[in-house]
Amino acid sequence: MTMGSNVSLTALSENTGSAIVSLGWSSPTGEGDADVSVLLLGADGKVRSDADFYFYNNPVAADGSVQLLGKEPTGDGSEDRISFDLTAVPADVERIVVAASRYEGARFGELHDLRVTLADAVGESLLRFVIEDAGPVSAIIFGELYRRGEEWKFRAVGQGYESGLAGLATDFGVDIEDDEAESAAAVEDEEAECAAAVAEESSTVVPAGTQPQPTLEAVPAPRPPADEEAAPKRRTARPRTAKKRVTPPRAPAKSLAENETWRPARLFPVSALKGDRDREMRATSVLLSVMAQVPRFGRRITAPFGAPSGRMETFTEVSLPHGDTPRRPDGVIRVERAGKLWTALVETKTNGNALKSEQVQAYMDIAARRGYEAVITLSNDVALEGSPLVDVKVDRRRKHQVALWHLSWAEVAHQAQMLIRHEGVGNAARTWLLQDLLHYLQHDNSGCHGFQNMGSAWVPVRNGIDDETLCQGDPRALEVVESWERLIRQVCLRLGGELGQKVLPAQRTRRGTDPGTRRARLADQLCLEGRLHAELRVEGAPGLLTVSADLRTAKLRTSVEIAAPEQGYPLTWVKRLVRRLAEAPADLHVETLVDGQAGGPRGTLERLRPEPGDLLPKDSATRITGFRLSLFKGMGSGRGNAESGFIRSVDDAVHRFYTSVVVHLDAPASGRAAAKDRATV
Repeated sequence: MTMGSNVSLTALSENTGSAIVSLGWSSPTGEGDADVSVLLLGADGKVRSDADFYFYNNPVAADGSVQLLGKEPTGDGSEDRISFDLTAVPADVERIVVAASRYEGARFGELHDLRVTLADAVGESLLRFVIEDAGPVSAIIFGELYRRGEEWKFRAVGQGYESGLAGLATDFGVDIEDDEAESAAAVEDEEAECAAAVAEESSTVVPAGTQPQPTLEAVPAPRPPADEEAAPKRRTARPRTAKKRVTPPRAPAKSLAENETWRPARLFPVSALKGDRDREMRATSVLLSVMAQVPRFGRRITAPFGAPSGRMETFTEVSLPHGDTPRRPDGVIRVERAGKLWTALVETKTNGNALKSEQVQAYMDIAARRGYEAVITLSNDVALEGSPLVDVKVDRRRKHQVALWHLSWAEVAHQAQMLIRHEGVGNAARTWLLQDLLHYLQHDNSGCHGFQNMGSAWVPVRNGIDDETLCQGDPRALEVVESWERLIRQVCLRLGGELGQKVLPAQRTRRGTDPGTRRARLADQLCLEGRLHAELRVEGAPGLLTVSADLRTAKLRTSVEIAAPEQGYPLTWVKRLVRRLAEAPADLHVETLVDGQAGGPRGTLERLRPEPGDLLPKDSATRITGFRLSLFKGMGSGRGNAESGFIRSVDDAVHRFYTSVVVHLDAPASGRAAAKDRATV
């Protein structure tokens, strides 16, 4: 849903007598959280009484219409669930507001992936609303349920309050008062009463002719203990006769954990994994079981391999006869549709281990003999463009009708991320399964980390470029270019999973050019120029995101070109551009692109902020065609994925450039059209 939109619940499901509303968010630090609250409103838009305000100190309605179910941990945050029995909501309640708030100066802009989902009585997800940019607010109305005649509808709101829960609740008629202020007022009232009583007693006159009352003998009161006698006396506030005041909590509820090092229990533990065989068996079982239990995820994985949409069953360690020695593929996937079966054998590798051609060939023969449709290999390697396979040799003459496909662990994690963070899988239980799968894949001990090694040719090629001994036609240069392509494809998967958008490598090649020919040309350019180059097409970005690795200077450059506006004045353009980049890094390089010249004025953002006009050419007649924004960083030296490795440095550079620069830019239609004309995917 989008902000302000609404939908009838009966149009989405037949089971809307009750509903589960879930509010979720994630925190970059893992510590940020918020508390949910619910307000029942009458026809005047106000609560009928303070009892219509539900939060964690008042979580359940007496009639069962509202119940706060508490927090449920997610992969990188938490989710609060609220149960509504819509049949029990009083007839004079017309709206139900669902909100959340933060405390002690925390703001919702510090949290990520703010969302609200609604599921029906049987747990099927009906709708999802994501709040894109919360900003510096400490309370937000996520959405509201409201009546229209005999049916209930849901509206996506997303309204923020800088005044926090107190301001939000006050708007709806809840009487909010601070504890300390209330106590002070009560004490002042009591002191005033005491003073009045003393004055009244001292001014009392005994009428003439009346007998004085006998004086009662005083009985000493028991003395308090010595330690209490020294303590100041505390007054007991008088009972309040006014309506109950609701005091919002000062801080979110603390975790039940006694120690910050405690970690939640996991369905798929990784601590007991000892060797490669353990990792392969556990990873296969974890993946296949989640595929069978989360149909949308299983479909995402198998659809590219020609599997139909149907009921899926998965198996591990199945013994199949093959000559004198039975073979045991790591897994088997079966999909049934209209009485027909589609079957694939799965061979898995983890921790960077290579697939064995002899194993794959044996599974191809078994599949052909038994009438199975496919063999799927799964490893950390990434297939190159134009080929569904990695470097395994099989006898094509014995392939028959069996398809051979390859899947990378990075692709598996990408699909899980897309469904968890951006698309949803139907209900909370399936989401939790996917989150545990993703946590398992991303754990250091799982061995399922995707492409991690630039290969044995990486160091010799870098040395050859440094001492200028690398010659064109060297097969090691071609090997590095292929590894670079695998890395870029994996970077696209990771960035796309985080953004929920398509991210694809773009190639500046003529139509019909063979991928092998293109790689050979790039290998020759690497030998001559000492640079690796790639372009990424990010859906919604103003231009192609360019990544360049200069092996001579050990520098990485990430950049994007944006087209100049078609209307307005150049000085207005550069001022607007600098304002958009207010939160970008100060070391961002900005270059003006001019017609017919290699380059125009340039400078760092730190220097240009006080003087944006420095980006204008000296000759006012020179036509500005656009601007190039670039960030530079050191390049990792190792061939692996360690902190100092080349693969990690490329991944970090792309992520930093997009999140700190590209997100602040608009994507004008002219810029998108120009980018489309310059490249083909």
